[in-house]
Amino acid sequence: MTQPLDRREFLSHASATALAAGAGAVFLPGRTPHLKADDVNDLATMPIIDTHQHLWDLSKFNIPWTKNEGVKVLNRDYLTTDYLKATEGLNVVKAVYMEVDVHPDHQVKEAEHIKRLCASDDNPTVAAVISGRPSSPEFAAYIKKVADGKYIKGVRRVLHDAQIPAGLCLEPQFVKNVQLLGDMNLSYDLCMRSGEVIDTVKLVDQCPETRFILDHCGNMDVTSTDEKAINTWKRGVRELAERDNVICKISGIVVTAKPKTWKPADLAPVVNYCLDSFGPDRVVFGGDWPVCTLKASYAQWVNALKEIVSTRSAEEQRKLFHDNAVRHYGLS
Repeated sequence: MTQPLDRREFLSHASATALAAGAGAVFLPGRTPHLKADDVNDLATMPIIDTHQHLWDLSKFNIPWTKNEGVKVLNRDYLTTDYLKATEGLNVVKAVYMEVDVHPDHQVKEAEHIKRLCASDDNPTVAAVISGRPSSPEFAAYIKKVADGKYIKGVRRVLHDAQIPAGLCLEPQFVKNVQLLGDMNLSYDLCMRSGEVIDTVKLVDQCPETRFILDHCGNMDVTSTDEKAINTWKRGVRELAERDNVICKISGIVVTAKPKTWKPADLAPVVNYCLDSFGPDRVVFGGDWPVCTLKASYAQWVNALKEIVSTRSAEEQRKLFHDNAVRHYGLS
């Protein structure tokens, strides 16, 4: 298993991509490529790397949020066997585990558990982003204890919970610890309310050596008609995309869609804005299972995204669903 790109390698690749774009190798939005029949068949069986896989066993971990109103249906075990059933027939070849906001007392236990899972060859999970509290003075000792240099690729702290104050990610302790992640060649996942995406630009600018992943397209509600909110989110996404140490995860947004009646076209504006802002080399696919099942099965989400990106080139689709994840997470 190779290591994720460090900062210098990341920037080197970005420069090469820009040169290729100048030579005419970039996808032009709105242009429909002429695909051969063989290309279409290849796309239908495209290998997928899921960069946002949740798993939990409630007999081992305390996960308080699963008891909240609106998500109580998720208050049960979701194991690897369940994931394999959910992804059956979709050619998901690898998965990156995403932390599940366990009670802080269980963070070390979660990290050790997932490292053992990654080390086993009987499941698709090959790497992990673990839970952490960068606002804590104890964070440095924690991450140095659990990071293994092999399976642990990054850290996430969910910032969109109602009890999380706005601007937490800009507090000095938080910034210092995210800078530490860069020193350790670990990434940080940005997961916040859509109106606060713009705050993370200030965080990113203070942590130039850290790689960032914007989760869930910045958590924009696909049903929103609030132009001010939409424009604030767009500005945040656009400014993050201008920072070359940030990538975007195309995931999660289906949970904001209208129950039962949603269509791929409902998700398309948010997806396409992110794809066009970040470009073909800085986007990765995330399943967000089982959270996605609040509105869609895993297959429904995958097939909806495939429909949305169907007019983009076969090369770009493969980068989104597979190749970019290999590079950004250092997978073999």
